[in-house]
Amino acid sequence: MTINQILNSKFVNTFLHVYAIWLREFKVYLRERSRIVGSLFTPLLWLFIIGSGIGSSTTLSIDVNYQKFIFPGIISMSIIFTSVFYGAYIIWDRKFDFLKSVMVAPISRETIFIGKTLGGMTNSMIQVIMLLIIGLFIGIVYSLVSLLQIIFVSVILSFLLTALGLGLGSRMHSLEGFQMIVTFVVFPLFFLSGALYPLDNLPDWLLFLTIMDPATYAVDALRNSTLGIATYSFEFDLLLLFCSTIITTLFGILSFRKMKAV
Repeated sequence: MTINQILNSKFVNTFLHVYAIWLREFKVYLRERSRIVGSLFTPLLWLFIIGSGIGSSTTLSIDVNYQKFIFPGIISMSIIFTSVFYGAYIIWDRKFDFLKSVMVAPISRETIFIGKTLGGMTNSMIQVIMLLIIGLFIGIVYSLVSLLQIIFVSVILSFLLTALGLGLGSRMHSLEGFQMIVTFVVFPLFFLSGALYPLDNLPDWLLFLTIMDPATYAVDALRNSTLGIATYSFEFDLLLLFCSTIITTLFGILSFRKMKAV
């Protein structure tokens, strides 16, 4: 196979299309500096205000302070809110006719979906990296292995939830409707994930709900990597996250296939 054949192959063309869409999303994110700063405010509020306030009157059965205990949950919270709400940008693109120009291009809906999902995932990962740096100041110690595990789990959760957000956003025609629906998604995902409390000794009905929450396995895997504390094995957490990612990706692709440009 010659170089020209490789460059003109379907795989290379698809990769370039995905890259172009990802690059546009990434540049938009970098230009909105207030968005970068504002997205860190809520995680830091929970980590330092809620973590210190509740931690001062809470004693865990494990030998770790409460602020460190919720740190993996705060990382997950940042990913949950950023990734799912990223679906709102589909509605903005529709309002400003950018979506129309993309959808009439000779590329598949799947390519558009993957490019936008990777863009949203990149936005979430930038915030994760900033939180990991902040974690050093509260006494979180990383090894090379644990750092790679944290990044790996964060990438999976970011892709999973960005796909979910884009799937929901592609079905909505107003920001108000999207925000109302998404509110019923992000808060259960966060509060049922075990981000703020141990999963041991929960009532049966609450334990069942946490088991059904894919974010539970991300929090558990992150806590395992950062603190060595886990309810499930790291491999089991990854398996459930991969299965959930497949489901939300299929949901997002099917939603994009049915999406209208106006």
